[in-house]
Amino acid sequence: MQIYISSEYQIDIILAQTWIDSRLRYNSTMKILTLNSNMVGLIWLPDTIFRNSKTADSHWITMPNQLLRIWNDGKILYTLRLTINAECQLQLHNFPMDEHSCPLIFSSCKYFRPEVSSNEENKLKCCDLCFLFYFLVLFLSSTGDYVVMTVFFNLSRRMGYFTIQTYIPCILTVVLSWVSFWIKKDATPARTALGITTVLTMTTLSSVARTSLPRVSYVTAMDLFVTVCFLFVFAALMEYATLNYCSYSSQRHSSMGSNRTVIFEFEYPVIKILPSPHTIIALNNSLYWQDFEDTCVYECLDGKDCQSFFCCFEECKGGGWRKGRLHIDLLELDAYSRVFFPTSFLLFNIVYWVGYLYL
Repeated sequence: MQIYISSEYQIDIILAQTWIDSRLRYNSTMKILTLNSNMVGLIWLPDTIFRNSKTADSHWITMPNQLLRIWNDGKILYTLRLTINAECQLQLHNFPMDEHSCPLIFSSCKYFRPEVSSNEENKLKCCDLCFLFYFLVLFLSSTGDYVVMTVFFNLSRRMGYFTIQTYIPCILTVVLSWVSFWIKKDATPARTALGITTVLTMTTLSSVARTSLPRVSYVTAMDLFVTVCFLFVFAALMEYATLNYCSYSSQRHSSMGSNRTVIFEFEYPVIKILPSPHTIIALNNSLYWQDFEDTCVYECLDGKDCQSFFCCFEECKGGGWRKGRLHIDLLELDAYSRVFFPTSFLLFNIVYWVGYLYL
């Protein structure tokens, strides 16, 4: 049996039907007659139909796959091998760890039995060997009341294919994105290329994973896993962007702090300018606006607040205003990421697999 992405399943069955035709009774020492398929068209056959089938084919290679047996008391056994594509409404929230109960509904297309009692409408029986159950219902219509029997096949999807094609590549791609945390922050081309490559790889894996699914409007288990993996890879790329920006800003501030005496050399005598927030210099009737950018213009003292959350001076880290606060050094972001990313991804996998497989 196979389940397709078009909300249908295919099943290969041998349909066996038994009934009694008193016209075929005979007196003989031979209790059972086994006839070939040529005799099938010469006797009465039930008009059984499959109500939820889309297509159905009987097997004719190398001979018609039919069996006809007649007992001397008029009992008839007729078997036929069929391949049926039947409709099954799939709920794919847990795909590919989903389980389904697909029905096969069949009844007579002509004959009706209004004498079926109401206590038999929901008759339920189990079959341990084939893991299916069926029940009989009374179908009311304008042409009569028909007895409809529905057989349910309890199916569980094999996820080996999806593990190899989607889950393992996604996990390896996320782990590959962590390699950038051990590359020097000065190696911008290497870290940028690695980050963009992993993001594009996750985008491709996401597109390939969706081809195995019908077009549903809700989020499946595979969609959740691929999306979270994509966020981890994208966060690894953004981590380096943040680190690079903070490193550049730190170098810029340190260089400006060490060169508070600015010397402008022109064809005129050298002018020495003392530091001030804003200085206007007149040269050749032109105004030059020199802006000394300094984010740490306030002195950090013990017990007093600084202008920014991340303190500018080492002496300020141990101040009383720091008590009860977590100090984060953005220049050590790689060291934090080496612990945070693997730990959080491991916790996500534990919650994901335990939740979908056992809860």
